Amino acid sequence: MRLPRSRAFFLTLAGIALAVVLLANAHLVYVATSSQPTCVPHVKAGDAASSTTPFSAAKPSC
Repeated sequence: MRLPRSRAFFLTLAGIALAVVLLANAHLVYVATSSQPTCVPHVKAGDAASSTTPFSAAKPSC
């Protein structure tokens, strides 16, 4: 089976690829703006570092 090698075929293929990329980016923007991350355990400023949570939040909100 041979694929068509016309200009219209390649333009359609490029259009489909562009649509997939745009839809994926739109989904990422939607998830980023609609999600609300929960508070995760972290080391508070001044506390001794723990082996389970060695990092602290830059600006903890909880």
